[in-house]
Amino acid sequence: MDEQCRNCPALCETRTSVVHGYGDVGADFLFVGERPSPAADEVGIPFAGGSDGRNDDRDADEDRLGRRLQRILQRLGLCVTGSDPNRPELANVYLTNLTRCRDPERPPTDEEIGTCEPYLNAEIRMINPQILIPVGERALFELATEYTTRPASEFDIAADHATTIRGRGFELVPMLDPREQTDDQTQAWVEHFAQLMASDYRQTKGRRER
Repeated sequence: MDEQCRNCPALCETRTSVVHGYGDVGADFLFVGERPSPAADEVGIPFAGGSDGRNDDRDADEDRLGRRLQRILQRLGLCVTGSDPNRPELANVYLTNLTRCRDPERPPTDEEIGTCEPYLNAEIRMINPQILIPVGERALFELATEYTTRPASEFDIAADHATTIRGRGFELVPMLDPREQTDDQTQAWVEHFAQLMASDYRQTKGRRER
């Protein structure tokens, strides 16, 4: 992974860090977000929790995504409670994003996502997960386009939240942005994923060819 990547000139001017994936390299569960948060951009860890003491309300809101995701993982026994929110201790989980770099004013363009796609593909090949978890609408669209036979336009993050979608080589379990989830939606996702973890989800491991 290139820590000095210059493939997206605009993002090179705004980023602090190139944020590649982080977590258990033998993980069965790979979570994919849209772009690094402000905290992730600072520390180089995707879904970093940041600090509650940020002055910028927008930055604080974006960092809540990481903190809330970590709390969900803690409930499932996949993240050590009390570990550093900017470098959480993960088990059987790998975290990454569609893009490696951050513009503080806007989401990534289609071109920037396409430019970063080889990095994401390399991580997926390296980790060889059982389950892909797209976090948010943009991640669902991109992963559905790549790994299912249905048109991506047929997917809806609110409707597909806390469901399992069979894909090409992977199953997808979409998740609404944790900042946008109601308590009931969070509970539904946790219960669905806990049932999946208790099932024989590893039965297709190794069958796909990439």
